[in-house]
Amino acid sequence: MALARNRRSNSGADYWPGFVDAMATLLLVIIFLLSIFMVTQFFLNQEISGKDTILGRLNSEIAELSELLALERAGSRSIEENLAALQDSLATTESERASLQGLLDDVRTGNQDAENQNSALALDLDDERNISLQALAQVELLNQQIAALRRQLGALESALNASESRDQESQSRISDLGQRLNIALAQRVQELASYRSDFFGRLRAILSQRADIEIVGDRFVFQSEVLFGTGANAINRQGQEELNKLANALQELEQQIPNEINWVLRVDGHTDTRPIQSVQFPSNWELSSARAIAVVQHLILRGVPARRLVAAGFGEFQPIDDGTTEEAFRHNRRIELKLTER
Repeated sequence: MALARNRRSNSGADYWPGFVDAMATLLLVIIFLLSIFMVTQFFLNQEISGKDTILGRLNSEIAELSELLALERAGSRSIEENLAALQDSLATTESERASLQGLLDDVRTGNQDAENQNSALALDLDDERNISLQALAQVELLNQQIAALRRQLGALESALNASESRDQESQSRISDLGQRLNIALAQRVQELASYRSDFFGRLRAILSQRADIEIVGDRFVFQSEVLFGTGANAINRQGQEELNKLANALQELEQQIPNEINWVLRVDGHTDTRPIQSVQFPSNWELSSARAIAVVQHLILRGVPARRLVAAGFGEFQPIDDGTTEEAFRHNRRIELKLTER
């Protein structure tokens, strides 16, 4: 040491050992600081990792809540569609429809509250579940009502089938009765035709000597001049004699025709186209009707039952000759007699 001091004293001041000591101390301080930094970094990483884990859990819970919200929204939309379909099919059940509309409003209100109030999401989900349960209960009730309606429809369909079966039986009976009625009517028509033929034969034999009485089809045609004067409805003597013969023939015919044949003798009055315009007869309608009634009244006085007689006036509207000559006018002024069925 003395030698060293001598050397130092000889060489001047030596700073290197102090510098080395200072550098060693500084290195130790740096190593210490690095150790503290590493420890601090480790704890910070642990803390950050824990917070990331917590944040992940929070994100997972938020995702689950979002899925639950989507499921509830889908369930709500499904319920709305089911309720709408039930409302369409059961339009007559007004009370149920009003209840379902209220439920739909509640569901929509719950959905809006869930969107506007994220902080109260769990409570809104519970409310929507309760509403869904109520709606499902209503749907079940409506399904039961639909089933009851279907049973009623089945009963009605069975009753309708039974009614259709009875209708078919009735139709067959009606058809059979119709055929029988047609046969009976045909027989009556044939009988009436035979009596009409006999009646025509007798009248033809009685009135064959007169040229002013014609047979046109199934009618006897008396020219008005045979029975009436010009513009009058009083039957003259010659006409009374002819009508008396007709009345006798009708009385004999009535005794022969069965009572179930409802026959009548129709008396039709006709005029020509020239208007009369008198005080007693303002038009040809009145004149033709009055002449037909006069014939009927005379036959009744001669013993023909009134229920077997019909009077009708046609005026100038049923001509048998469209000419404008005096001969055509004479043809159209007539009384027609037709034996027919009422």
